Amino acid sequence: MMTQAYYTGISGLKTSSAGIDVISNNLANVNTVGFVASDYEFASLFEEALNDASSVITTDSVGLGTRLQSTPMVEQSGSYMSSDNSTSLAVMGDGWFAVQGAASNTPVYTRSGDFTFDVNNDLVTMDGEYVLGTKANNISGETLTGVVESVPLGDITTQEPLRFPKNLTYPAEPTTNVELLGNLGTDNETRTMGAELIDSEGVRNTLKIEFTQAEEQNDTGIVWNTVATVTAPDGTVLDTQSGTISFDERGALVESTLTSVNNNGTQVALDFGTEFNGVVAIANSDITASTISDGTPSGDLVGYDINQNGEVVATFTNGKQSSVGKVALYHFQNDQGLERISGTKFAASANSGDAFFYTDANGNNINGSQIMNYSLEGSNVDMTVSLTELIILQRSYDSNSQVITTADEMVQKALNMDA
Repeated sequence: MMTQAYYTGISGLKTSSAGIDVISNNLANVNTVGFVASDYEFASLFEEALNDASSVITTDSVGLGTRLQSTPMVEQSGSYMSSDNSTSLAVMGDGWFAVQGAASNTPVYTRSGDFTFDVNNDLVTMDGEYVLGTKANNISGETLTGVVESVPLGDITTQEPLRFPKNLTYPAEPTTNVELLGNLGTDNETRTMGAELIDSEGVRNTLKIEFTQAEEQNDTGIVWNTVATVTAPDGTVLDTQSGTISFDERGALVESTLTSVNNNGTQVALDFGTEFNGVVAIANSDITASTISDGTPSGDLVGYDINQNGEVVATFTNGKQSSVGKVALYHFQNDQGLERISGTKFAASANSGDAFFYTDANGNNINGSQIMNYSLEGSNVDMTVSLTELIILQRSYDSNSQVITTADEMVQKALNMDA
């Protein structure tokens, strides 16, 4: 029995010490972004049954100590903290970010979304590992080939490092339509309207439309001659077109024969409106003029940001934006089966199963959980609980130490008795 006390005490020391190590590591990482705490589980060693001499029924048993069985992951979410960076991401609910080193083809998984764009505009962790996701494939070289509002999440086998060009150009979209609005009045005075036209090269040309009353007027209403001139920034006249615009006795638009102009190779429709919607000629009313035109000048990249849907958004100097990629969230059948690499990084294992994506009702891949930008998930260590457990484990360690001391004293007394 005294030897058994040694075994029990020593095993108690080992398990208490292991528990203290687990809790101490948790407390040391209480301020680590994305740290996932560990718990501890103890199991009893074999027990020796004690039988009553007068009965075959086992009435008691003597344990042989305990052992550390496992250190399971604490799955509850950590507290959420605000950040000044759109690239700081936090997962609301289930899911893991995937990151991958430059020399590795195997991703690891983390809840730490402390990401940033490096000098090459690659989305990376603070350790320089690439963040995985889906690219929009709307970039050719250093030119944006199309505007994308939302990037559909690709197949899990196609996820790749989110790397983007340092220089990116938003191509010009030429003007194709100009809507004119205003009141010409009825006085025989020259009126003008103007607009900016963007050509296919992104150059801002000028449209000027001049209105003068025609010498021959209708019996009712009023007729104006119109001349539209397109001028380049250096003063070169690119096109001139003329026509007439007629109004009835109310001042409502009846007809316009000036329908379009050529803007350095692009035909631009001129929309004077219908009746009172557009250009009118009403007496005793303020003379006004305004135009609405489409078209977008070219723009250079301002930078990349990440929105609350995990979309990587490129912003340009012309005020335009486009999604160019999407951060992916991975899921596992058994998160507890993930192999811990560090306090914030885990690898898939046979116990966790392979990573997968959630799908919607139409079978499209989705992240399945909300991604918050400008936020970080802190450690999920509960300091109050951890300190209490540390005290309990320390007392357990002291008690097992006392068991060994007592057993040793008993052995010494027994030996002295023999003497």
